[in-house]
Amino acid sequence: MDNRLDSRTAVKDTLPTVFGYIGIGIAFGIVAKASGMSPLLVFLMSVITYAGSAQFVAVSMLAAHSPILSIVFAIFLVNSRMILMSTTVARYFNKSSMLKNVIIGSLLTDETFALSMNKRNYTDNQLGFAWMNTANLIAYGTWIISSVVGAVLGNLITNPDKFGLDFALIAMFMGLLYLQVISDKSLSRLLQLIVIVLTCALVYLGLIFIPSNILILVVTLVGCTLGMVIKHAFF
Repeated sequence: MDNRLDSRTAVKDTLPTVFGYIGIGIAFGIVAKASGMSPLLVFLMSVITYAGSAQFVAVSMLAAHSPILSIVFAIFLVNSRMILMSTTVARYFNKSSMLKNVIIGSLLTDETFALSMNKRNYTDNQLGFAWMNTANLIAYGTWIISSVVGAVLGNLITNPDKFGLDFALIAMFMGLLYLQVISDKSLSRLLQLIVIVLTCALVYLGLIFIPSNILILVVTLVGCTLGMVIKHAFF
C-alpha cells in the first residue's frame, strides 16, 4: 500500500482480498443451489441483500420455511455490526455529500472496512471517496459474480468444504489483521497483541453463552471497551 487515494490505487489495494470473496461467494452459491434456489434468485439476493453471512442465514431459514419476519429480524441482527463499522468510517467522510456517504455505507463490508482501516495508516489518517467507493464496487461485483458461478456449479460441487472454500474468508481476514498490526505505528505492538488475544478469548467464551447471530456485535463492543481501558491504564 501507499499514500495515494485514487481509483487505480484502490484496484491494486483491493485485488488481494478478491480471492476471499471468490471462495466464500462460490460456497454460498453452491449452498443456495442445494437449498433449491435458482441461479437467478442467487443473483438477485446477492445484488439486493449483499450480506455474505446474512445470506447464508436467509437461505437456511428459507429452506426451513421460517416466517418472513423471523428471517428479516435474523438478518438485521447478523448485520447489526455494520452500524458500528459505518459509524467508524463516516468520520473520514464528514466533508463529503450525503449521497456519497450513503453510497459508501450501503456497499461497506467487513473486508473493505478492514482494508480502509489499514489504508489510513499510509495516508496520514485520511480516506477518499474515489478509493473507498472503488474498493466497495470491486467487492460488490466479485461477490455477485462468484455467488452466481457457485449456483451454476452447484450440480457439480456438492461439498464445498472438501476444497477448503469455507476457510477462504477466514484466511483473508487473518491476512488483513496481520497487515494492520505491522503497519499501525500509532499503537503499541504489545497492546495490539493483547487485544487480539482478548478478543479471541471473548469469542470462545461468547460461543458458549451468547447467540451466534449477535456474538460479533457483543464481542466488538466489549473488546473495544476493554482495549480502551487497557490502553489508558497501562499504555
